[in-house]
Amino acid sequence: MTQRIEHGPDIFAVRGSLLDFRGDPASSENAHRWEEDGLLVVADGKVRAAGAYAALGPALEPGVRTIDCRGRIITPGFIDTHIHYPQTDMIASPAEGLLPWLDTWTFPAERQFSDSVHARATASFFLDELLRCGTTTAMVYCSVHPESAEAFFQESAARGMRMVAGKVLMDRHCPEFLRESAEQGALASEALIRKWHKRGRQMVAITPRFAATSTPAQLQLAGELARAFPDTFVQTHVAENTDEIAWIKSLYPEARSYLDVYERYGLMRPRAMYAHCIWLDDTDRARMAATGSAAALCPTSNLFLGSGLFDMRSADRAGMTLTLATDVGGGTSFSMLETMNEMYKVARMTGVHLSALRLFYLATLGGARGMGLEGTIGSFVAGAEADFIVLDPCATPLLARRTQRAQSLEELLFALAILGDDRVVEATFVAGKILHERKHSGHNATPE
Repeated sequence: MTQRIEHGPDIFAVRGSLLDFRGDPASSENAHRWEEDGLLVVADGKVRAAGAYAALGPALEPGVRTIDCRGRIITPGFIDTHIHYPQTDMIASPAEGLLPWLDTWTFPAERQFSDSVHARATASFFLDELLRCGTTTAMVYCSVHPESAEAFFQESAARGMRMVAGKVLMDRHCPEFLRESAEQGALASEALIRKWHKRGRQMVAITPRFAATSTPAQLQLAGELARAFPDTFVQTHVAENTDEIAWIKSLYPEARSYLDVYERYGLMRPRAMYAHCIWLDDTDRARMAATGSAAALCPTSNLFLGSGLFDMRSADRAGMTLTLATDVGGGTSFSMLETMNEMYKVARMTGVHLSALRLFYLATLGGARGMGLEGTIGSFVAGAEADFIVLDPCATPLLARRTQRAQSLEELLFALAILGDDRVVEATFVAGKILHERKHSGHNATPE
């Protein structure tokens, strides 16, 4: 007998084509769920049920509001696992490489985030831009200033978004106006954890910028925080650029590799997110897999700064956990669709073909798995938080012309990944509430 889905003020349904994942399409059979005529039922900000409309539609009590999104794709919100909100205003700034880019653009921009008013205004724009691009969760770097993290969490909490963020730790090789002592950084990070971690949907990451800008003493204190608060996150950069790697070698000659620096200080563990990972060797990749650390792949940034091409084949062979990230402002777009486009091309340059299904997996369930949040975000399993987006395959004339000729799901998704951008995102829902809706002459997410 079909169980009735009862009417209530906080229950609604969305009808359209459903896409989510239960595994990585590169290694699992039946890794995705596709219901061309599907129904997503949301109650109290969480997924109540998801499946075929033919099965779930008759179970809806009369009066349950149904949003008609037929002709569009309903998928979990995108998860961006590496992004810098203080770099919003310096995106698309030219430099000859990573290290001069930091000195010329990044550090001066971050100086302004000691000002709470500036920080909160930037955080507000940044979060709205994520929502416009369909990103509902991100792992975010603030500046070194506690005020920057406070402003970010206030704005995120006001929107009810599930966000992970941390104040950057830097106690050397940076301008004096961004430098703090190792002890100051650790104390401020601990205060942030105690105030904001798991407060509503906010979560905190211990955030040494990278090994070059932290002394051994600072990394030691960061590792102690990671052990004291094991359900927090760790986020940093590794093996992004060959000049950077040589610098790290000169600073930590005792370490076997750049990645080994972090492992020596206890910073490799589940919920640790390492951005870039371009120049790892096989031993590094094995340590990533063994420790449950995850890699954030940042193709637009790597191409923009000329850092290199990620070796997908070697990472898969080692069993690394992979996620996808924009890395704004080294990255050149907030859009995870545009990031998929560049990730596909980077993989092709190394002889690997990435399927569209895998690209969408990396941007949804893959991100949730890398963050240790599978079952909470990134899929439509019952009880997951109802963060989801509505994608319009006909958002632009060219996209409409191409997708109308698609003969398979893979072809349809591939067109979205290669031709899509923020215009494809018709609506973004966070904990069951619509926080972004694109207004255009076509259809919108409106009740039946």
